[in-house]
Amino acid sequence: MADRPALGWIGTGIMGGAMARRLLAAGYAVTLHNRTPERARPLLESGARLAASPREVAAASDIVFTMVGMPADVEEVILGGDGVLQGMAKGGIICDMTTSSAGLAKKIAAEAGKKGVFALDAPVTGGDTGARKGSLSIFAAGDYEAYARLLPCLEIMGKTIMYCGGAGMGQMAKLANQVNVAGVTFGMCESLLFAQQAGIDVEKWLELVVRGSSGSAALDNRGRRLLAGDYEPGFFIDHFVKDLGICLEECRRMGIVLPCTALAEEFYRIMQAQGEGRRGTQALLPFLARLSGREWKPARGEE
Repeated sequence: MADRPALGWIGTGIMGGAMARRLLAAGYAVTLHNRTPERARPLLESGARLAASPREVAAASDIVFTMVGMPADVEEVILGGDGVLQGMAKGGIICDMTTSSAGLAKKIAAEAGKKGVFALDAPVTGGDTGARKGSLSIFAAGDYEAYARLLPCLEIMGKTIMYCGGAGMGQMAKLANQVNVAGVTFGMCESLLFAQQAGIDVEKWLELVVRGSSGSAALDNRGRRLLAGDYEPGFFIDHFVKDLGICLEECRRMGIVLPCTALAEEFYRIMQAQGEGRRGTQALLPFLARLSGREWKPARGEE
């Protein structure tokens, strides 16, 4: 294993922690940093080493992955005074897997290039389940030779990997995915509410529909969570509001109108304002029920 690159990891939340764990289990040496060190304890117990700062992570690593919350967090941990770029040796690779903006990805790549460092953007989709199972879809972009060096690590975390082109294009591909997620999630929640109010056996209905032409991974996964009254986050509403906001900024820049995406962003912002930002995106269903003066009644649990 001596020929394997030393890895750094920053951000050990629901997604990042599971992804880093897979790299550890594959035998990679991992140095990590998290703003709340206690949350990294399970990874430390599995053999990871804790660093005091992103800069210290970079100094110990050939490749550093970042998986944090917001674009401002990405900028701080990579470009900040104690950030990754301050400690990264020439020829090293920074791979940001956060869903962020294409403009920031380009800025990071440009700043990294000045120091002889490669920076790629590689956001993911697949939620907490995909992160644990290593079945994520990954949208990677940046220098192709650096991408090729990264690929063995990406293949441990993801099942489907797309090289999207130059810096920022991974972020654009992920945003297109989020546009689709917005529509699918709305359709899933509305259909389940309709079925319930129509008096249909929703459990049996789900088993039939999920195998038909209108079935989806969202319905198979989050639909089942909804039947169980499970609103725990595979993906936080707070983060989805961030993603959809970036999507709409890009829409204005490109001069296109996406009404469903705009509506989804507004609904989720309302939920966020009502204190539901730390719930999973599937919590849209009971919210929609309340709009009609109804109640979503989980088939196998309670809200």
